[in-house]
Amino acid sequence: MQTKKIHVLIAIIAAFALLLSACGNNAANNNSGANASSPAPSAAPSASSDAGTAGDAETVTYHADNGDVQVPKNPQRIVDLTAFYTGFFLAIGVKPVGVLQNAMDNPYFEGKLDGVQTLSDDATPEHVLALKPDLIIAYTGTEGLDKLAEIAPVVAVEYGKRPYRDQLLEFGKLTNKEAEAKAWVAQWDQKINDLKPKVQAAVGDKTVSILNPYAKGLYAFGTFYGRGGEIIYGEFGLKAPAEFQKEVIDSGTGWATISMEKLPQFAGDIVFTCPWSGDTSDPKVVYDSAIWKSLPAVKAGNVFQLNPKADTYNDPVSLESQLDFIANSLLSVK
Repeated sequence: MQTKKIHVLIAIIAAFALLLSACGNNAANNNSGANASSPAPSAAPSASSDAGTAGDAETVTYHADNGDVQVPKNPQRIVDLTAFYTGFFLAIGVKPVGVLQNAMDNPYFEGKLDGVQTLSDDATPEHVLALKPDLIIAYTGTEGLDKLAEIAPVVAVEYGKRPYRDQLLEFGKLTNKEAEAKAWVAQWDQKINDLKPKVQAAVGDKTVSILNPYAKGLYAFGTFYGRGGEIIYGEFGLKAPAEFQKEVIDSGTGWATISMEKLPQFAGDIVFTCPWSGDTSDPKVVYDSAIWKSLPAVKAGNVFQLNPKADTYNDPVSLESQLDFIANSLLSVK
């Protein structure tokens, strides 16, 4: 995935791919399964109880996206080279020994990564080796996976392949923290069940859009690229404007680029927005424009600013913080 394909997340993946040179829904992350508009995932990997080779009772076979991998039964020193999956481990009480700078920069992880080594986007296998990992997490397609595998077992993950609940349960199997993963899902489902009817009643028939200004117009995001989409459209089941719903959500692409001229067709009665961090464009070109100021959502005061450093993430820790902001925003709509 490249920055052109959108997603700040994609910029990180591309940078890290150069790195180990060396180091990207159906992440539809909706409640109880995949989003109907998301591409169907391949068979999800799972940890098995198969004993490792050479009779080593301390390893198990994990069926990962990069094939069967012999991993420690109870990994203690995980190096995470994904950034966007770091929060999955934190949610089940697993603190990696090394993570990318982008994970460190996520405000929602404040205090949760104390003592963890930061790896820059130009980290090398030597940097990873220095942390003495017993397990490495990376994206499928990452250049240099074979070199990393010489250091420690590598479990590669295909970004966005699974709804976040399923991905969390998989990481629970991988780290022998299944109980913790199931507990997180249970408490999350309870929160959603409590909030959903209240939010739906407050929003009523109003439509919701997620829009990011960038150099050539705006990005519109749907259900599985963070920015609250997993919650707004997936968990709460809210609707977008007809054109937005068609092009972004029902199409299964999850995003679209639009020109300023098309903005009124894509802007809902409620808008969540933040500047795009993938380029150096000035968001005021959009926010100060006559078209933006004429939008019903702007006039009604129903525009809510997301955090560009954190809300691109859709891991459990980030989602918990996003849920509070999004629910409170939606409950306050006029």
